[in-house]
Formats: sequence, C-alpha cells, structure tokens
Amino acid sequence: MKICVTSEGSSADAAIDPRFGRCAYFAIADTETGEIEFLPNGNRDGMGGVGVRSGQLMAEKGVKAVLTGNVGPNAFDTLKAGGISVYTGLSGKVSEAVEKFTRGGLETGEGPSVDPHHGMK
Repeated sequence: MKICVTSEGSSADAAIDPRFGRCAYFAIADTETGEIEFLPNGNRDGMGGVGVRSGQLMAEKGVKAVLTGNVGPNAFDTLKAGGISVYTGLSGKVSEAVEKFTRGGLETGEGPSVDPHHGMK
C-alpha cells in the first residue's frame, strides 16, 4: 500500500511537515517494500487551491493514506473523494510515522483539522 507523509526534508529522518498542501516534500512510502520516494511539493507556493491540487496528486500517485500534522477542508474533501484516508496530528520523523501506520497505531481523522488557508505565510 502506498502512503504519504508530509515532510520538511528529503530523507526518512526528516521532520513531519505540519501542513499538507504547503509541505516541503511528499514522502510516498510503499508499506510492502519499505521504499520511500520524496517528491518536492510544486504546489506549496501557489496563491490558492494548493490543498486540492496536492490531494489530486496523491490520487494520481495511488496513495491510500495521508499522514500529516494538519489538513484543511478543501484538501480533506479532495482526499476523501479519492478514497484516501487522512491521519492528522502527527509530529516527529517521517520514518516514525510510517512505522506507526504499519503497526496500526493511528486513527483516521473525522474531518479537517484547520480552517481554509491556515498554512499560508
């Protein structure tokens, strides 16, 4: 299964980025092989719609779960429409999040964890 962890860097030891749509990298992990691909987030500096575009990218990549600190309402709706489970409130390292998910130690979010445009600087 492919999962995505939002990441501040391009290694498994990088910190989880607390923002979904504006994260620095998407760490796409294959829970069966243990391989992790790091994609720079080309949407992060957009003026609007970054959560939706990032959600669509996850669907295109075949991701089945997103692990992040926070997700806004538009991104949450896009992910759910794509059949992608959303896990929020995470912190620590990317590798730790993948391990917790693999062990079944996370609960899915019931809805968005922040208001629209929360991650804008």
